[in-house]
Amino acid sequence: MTAHPALIAWPEDPSDAAGLALWTSDEIAAATGGRASAPFAVSGVEIDSRDVVDGDLFFALKGETSDGHRYLEGAAGRGAPGAVVEHATFAPHVLVPDTMAALEALGRHARARVDAGIIGVTGSAGKTGVKEALYAALDRASRGRAHRSVKSYNNHVGVPLSLARMPASTRFGVFEMGMNHAGELAALTRMVRPHVAIVTTIAPAHIGHFAGEEDIADAKGEIFEGLEPGGIAIIPADSRHRERLRAKACQHAARVVSFGIAADADVRLLDAVPAPGGGTLVTADLGGRKVCYTIAQPGEHWVANSLAIMAAVDAIGGDLGAAGLALAEMEGLAGRGARHTIPAQGGDASGKALLIDESYNANPASMAVTLRQLGQTVATRRVAILGAMRELGADEARYHADLVGPIAEGKVDRLILVGPEMAALAQALGKSGNASLAARIDVAHVQTAAEAAECLAADGVRGGDALLVKGSNSVGLGAIVRSLAAKEQ
Repeated sequence: MTAHPALIAWPEDPSDAAGLALWTSDEIAAATGGRASAPFAVSGVEIDSRDVVDGDLFFALKGETSDGHRYLEGAAGRGAPGAVVEHATFAPHVLVPDTMAALEALGRHARARVDAGIIGVTGSAGKTGVKEALYAALDRASRGRAHRSVKSYNNHVGVPLSLARMPASTRFGVFEMGMNHAGELAALTRMVRPHVAIVTTIAPAHIGHFAGEEDIADAKGEIFEGLEPGGIAIIPADSRHRERLRAKACQHAARVVSFGIAADADVRLLDAVPAPGGGTLVTADLGGRKVCYTIAQPGEHWVANSLAIMAAVDAIGGDLGAAGLALAEMEGLAGRGARHTIPAQGGDASGKALLIDESYNANPASMAVTLRQLGQTVATRRVAILGAMRELGADEARYHADLVGPIAEGKVDRLILVGPEMAALAQALGKSGNASLAARIDVAHVQTAAEAAECLAADGVRGGDALLVKGSNSVGLGAIVRSLAAKEQ
């Protein structure tokens, strides 16, 4: 039987004629100002020889403690057709004076060659989840021609790497940009050159490098400096730094869109109702147009994130229906809300417990939101392993001690605190003035993730438990999650 042409033919797209290779050696040489030793073509770009797969271009970057040139043989053995190097080697390569500068140049060239709508995302929390949801929404509506930065590649190396990986046929690009010092975002956003720039929220993350939250807001506002002419800035309407962000955005954006619950927000929450399975049914007003959608991920922070996502999809000319489907289907990200059902003994005799993986990052605001959500999670016992929050500066002890309130809201029954910074919280729990809280919670304070694992094992995970693991990535709590999740049912 012959299929009807209308059922099998895609609409024509000029980019269909683009070559299949991501880069050829001649294109790499032209973009970087280098010299190719031989013709080759690549389908990907990698900076870690251990992650190279067949077809990847390997950049031999020089770091403080390592030199990528030492791993050229390994990269070639894993299938790299060529490399970018600072001195000639046995394998096909492009020779450049500085491999890091070459990576930046290739990233800028990748950005210049696409005819795509580009979105930049930053914020003290939520940026990775927003980036992933935007990618899922835009990929649906573009025949799979959306591109985004993977993992948390959001710094001075990750951003140009993510740009360099962007195919010429890309229709939408979503790039996460992070910072922990003033001036970093300004450099990144000028590489990305977004049409839409989002600040998800402002919180005291990395505040040890700043004089206060106002300075963090100014540093996050640098994302607007790279906006393309006619660009749109998206800001949180409910932040106390809203007007500070707006003032910065107005210097660079043709339009500023606010999102939140505030009565004058441009993208405004009208209603949020708990949905079966732990998500939320949301009704929002997009400037006179009402949209209704479901968020699979639990928590009020995801309601706010979803408003920013809808604002950005609308601003970039995407499909709001596809955005709603993406939010309804989106699972938790590793280290950022992923949920696992793991085996357990005793307790309610169900034989299973819930593991909530928030092990990648932590700041006072995200700790409070996550603990509050734990308190709303159905469980017979709530266990929290909380790692230290890093880079909080001189007020570090106060920020940790102030978690007493969120822990009460989290209805925590057993608490394992990890890291020396948590001493202030351990002490505050004993002196909180809330005798019932201190008496109810079983508190342990240890110094390392390994000790926390031993402490957890001593009592075990019980049936009906909800186990939250959250802390700064450097504390190493991800190892506990990986060990427990490996037993997932």
